[in-house]
Amino acid sequence: MPEPSAPMVCDGAPIEEVRAFFADDRFATQACRAEIIEARKGHAVCECPLEPIHRNAMGGVMGGAIFTLADFALAVASNVGESPTVSVSNSIEFISTVKGSRLIATCEADKSGRSLGFYTVTVEDDLGRCIAKMTATCYR
Repeated sequence: MPEPSAPMVCDGAPIEEVRAFFADDRFATQACRAEIIEARKGHAVCECPLEPIHRNAMGGVMGGAIFTLADFALAVASNVGESPTVSVSNSIEFISTVKGSRLIATCEADKSGRSLGFYTVTVEDDLGRCIAKMTATCYR
């Protein structure tokens, strides 16, 4: 069996190094203004301010904006300290409407294996309301 690739970002790297690496994730970091708050192997916290561009025609936050932040947190948690990892399956449940002015996504590894990883992402607003939960299966 071939040896796994080296991590793109080492576990324990300074947050500035992690942010610099993921800055090329332009849709999340530039269009959605997502920012990495915490990053280590199997764990990430990312957040973004809510602006008019994140809203749908009815004034609510678009599901795509919520999913983008969840997916970004997943990318960070599954790639820091791991071989290059991509998601192959995601399921998201939208639980509550957003009342706050920011979204915060927290990703935790449920199981991080050699070839597959299983993760859960919880998205809350800055008022502490649970907005969505995403589960994901990743391949490395």
